[in-house]
Amino acid sequence: MKFKKSWLLLLSFVLMLGILAACSGGDDAGTEPEGEGTETEQPAEGPQKGGTVVGAMDTPPSGQFNPIFYEEAYEANILSFIYEGLLSQDENLNFTPGLAKEWSFNDDQTELTFKLEENVKWQDGEPFTADDVVFTYKLLASPGYIEAGGIRSYFAGNLVGYEEYSTGASQDFQGVVKVDDYTVTFKFAQPNVKALSDASFSIIPEHIFKDISIADMPAAPESREAGKIVGTGPFKFTEMVQGEQYVLEKNADYWKGEPYLDSVVWKVVDQAVILGLLETGEIDFVADPNGFQAADYETVAAMPNVEIIEQPDFGYQIMGMMVNHRAAGDKTLDPSKWTVNEDLKDQKVRQAIAYAIDRQAIIDGLLYGRGIVQNSPIATQFDAYDDTNPPQYEYSADEAKKLLDEAGYKDVDGDGFRENPDGEEWVLSLNYPLGNQIRERSAPIVEEYLEAVGINIDLRQPKEAAAYFEDLENNAQDWDLYLVGWSLDSTDPDPTGLWDAPAAYNYSRWNNTEADALLKEANTPPEAFDKAYRNEKLSEWQVKFGEDLPALILYAANSLWAHNTRLHGVDVLPYSFLNDTHLWYVTEE
Repeated sequence: MKFKKSWLLLLSFVLMLGILAACSGGDDAGTEPEGEGTETEQPAEGPQKGGTVVGAMDTPPSGQFNPIFYEEAYEANILSFIYEGLLSQDENLNFTPGLAKEWSFNDDQTELTFKLEENVKWQDGEPFTADDVVFTYKLLASPGYIEAGGIRSYFAGNLVGYEEYSTGASQDFQGVVKVDDYTVTFKFAQPNVKALSDASFSIIPEHIFKDISIADMPAAPESREAGKIVGTGPFKFTEMVQGEQYVLEKNADYWKGEPYLDSVVWKVVDQAVILGLLETGEIDFVADPNGFQAADYETVAAMPNVEIIEQPDFGYQIMGMMVNHRAAGDKTLDPSKWTVNEDLKDQKVRQAIAYAIDRQAIIDGLLYGRGIVQNSPIATQFDAYDDTNPPQYEYSADEAKKLLDEAGYKDVDGDGFRENPDGEEWVLSLNYPLGNQIRERSAPIVEEYLEAVGINIDLRQPKEAAAYFEDLENNAQDWDLYLVGWSLDSTDPDPTGLWDAPAAYNYSRWNNTEADALLKEANTPPEAFDKAYRNEKLSEWQVKFGEDLPALILYAANSLWAHNTRLHGVDVLPYSFLNDTHLWYVTEE
């Protein structure tokens, strides 16, 4: 699985899931570079060895480079070169071999056994084995993982013994079992419709992390410092200047074959100057998570040395509404401890907010039409996406005002802003991060739309991404509305990782028992093995989400990626530019 913010942030903030989320290239037998030690000169018209390419990001990674703890798409850009999962995906979102070369289910679909590749080494030369797979999933299920900041326990949640082990009731975890050095079995508590998705998480090395406690792992040098981060992928993370530049050098012993490129460098560049650097060749590509801006499409298209890739994004930008607040200092995700946000508790208020914002106008004005209005948080690329039944919330200031009146929010003192039903001042805070210029520009537009229907908005000063997401995770008690972008998990349409009540990414702290029950039905065999049944339940959930509305999807922009024509071997996936990077090569033109 490629790194997406497995339902993760990746936070395109963001953010996602996140996100996603794990990475590995597809199987490219017959197209691999020649092995180490081969001196045969490459033909001039074919792949060339050597060279460096430079990619641009508009926001610096926060600095967490451990797959089980990272939160952002910016971090995923780096992790995608370093770590891999047992499985990858192809252009049709079908699962393909990764670190596992084959797999099989038992008769009742409760066990999934993988045969691992036997020639894989970690980047420090140690062998990759089944022990690493067991170790990774044991961490995801460990007591203290969520308290340490982990947000991907759902990858292990369906495994045998998860509940007992994660709560400390048992010291023995039998969910993932080593059969031999190159065979591992995933054991599920019941037949699992998401078994392959659950088993696709990136694997981390046991020999590196086994002596580090789960509480200390997020801050450990092995999770944060270039030169100490070890994966199985085609490039090693060798040096960085935090917030400015991140250098990845080829892993000459990569199990799929030595990469053609010598290195890949990520530079953090303000969006305002990215295109100039792309045109001069100082950067070679701009892609995930934000690409280049739609306003600049014609400018980029006119560059003779640049190729554009445009496709529907595997994610979107939302305005979340904090229905509940997590208790200050609470590190658990227990909905029973949450407190209701009195300013947004009324469903009609949230629906009024949706009607008040002209999303198509934002798409036309800021995205130059290169995007869509989306009313469901399931990616449009999945056939489970329902674009018909959920509420559509077409722009109507009159409908917004009507709903606010019905909810008792009226302008009592004549100042143009509505008071709450008790006649008290009613102000909603709107929070957003720096980094994504379109999102930054959308914030005051959203403020204008909401104030036009009488909602007093406190538009907060934007924060640097790292500080913003720390506040968002802690669910600051005085936050009401927040802007964030999600890069979605490509492995399965199930939105549990984002919107189930105890999900770490459920920053709105939405707690709807009917919606949670529908998600459970959509994932409970044997009925859920019937795709039509599952899609029906997911459709019902999408309707419930749209009615209760813990977040409004502002827009789903088209992905606009670009690369210098000297860069070859680029074979994008529906959700990522970073695919089979060991096959990238450059020609000097």
